[in-house]
Amino acid sequence: MTPLDLRLAPMAGVTNAPFRLVCREAGAGPLTSEEIDARALVMGNGRTEALARHLPEERPLAMQLLGNDPDVLAEAARRLEAAGADGIDLNMGCPVAKIVAKGQGAALMRDPLGAAVILRTLRKAVAGPLTIKIRGGWDDRALNAVEVARIAEAEGVDAITVHPRTRSQQFTGRAPWAIIADVVAAVRVPVVGNGDVRTVDDARAMVAATGCAAVMIGRGALGRPWVFRGRAVTRDERAAVVRRHCALIEAHLPERLALVQLKKHLAWYSDGLPNAARTRPALFAARTAAEACAVFWALW
Repeated sequence: MTPLDLRLAPMAGVTNAPFRLVCREAGAGPLTSEEIDARALVMGNGRTEALARHLPEERPLAMQLLGNDPDVLAEAARRLEAAGADGIDLNMGCPVAKIVAKGQGAALMRDPLGAAVILRTLRKAVAGPLTIKIRGGWDDRALNAVEVARIAEAEGVDAITVHPRTRSQQFTGRAPWAIIADVVAAVRVPVVGNGDVRTVDDARAMVAATGCAAVMIGRGALGRPWVFRGRAVTRDERAAVVRRHCALIEAHLPERLALVQLKKHLAWYSDGLPNAARTRPALFAARTAAEACAVFWALW
């Protein structure tokens, strides 16, 4: 059976260095950072610079940029490459209202010619791989993933990730995998499929249905990074992953952020455990990392 190329999808507030490394250790392929605001990075925003920090063991690692100004994006890309990014990914799929209101994320798909200018400028600035992540389109009346993919290929993009829901769908309804297949048929560069993949069987089904070269897993990896192992895992193996993740969070994130991340991820890890729903209020009320971990392990 052909090995699957399974990748972790970039998710804002989630795919920081500790989680990326846990997924890499579980078998995830090339990683991508959460979205990094290009203008904030160029302006020297400390919180944004922190998002770009990574661990050597994570590599190869692409950094995902968010923005709509070609020159600002190019400067941010140059800085990220100089800091060790193995590739640059342009976010053309974020559906969040405050992002698209700025003409960023999925809003870039409403202006394919403007996107072409951005990609042309980025291609000149980026020495390594340049990729994009797109949606099926803005809404059901503007399903232009194929058009945008062809433009991206013409501008020198090395690979394209497709989440086939439209911006208006957000994350509701079924992901129409046929759109991924349409993009695969339209371009020669590798296409990565994304959307409604929660198991290895789902990933194999996506590859069979679309012909995509790799599969990106997002929400299906939350509380389940062992999905990248591609096999069943024992309870002890899952516990070891949780402990490793907690240790990485405490070691590499500032104390306040570490506590927020611990609560968030332990809540996902608790999904399906007996009495988890009743215990989550105590988990979120925890005032220290040790207290949060104690609440969680009492469930386990």
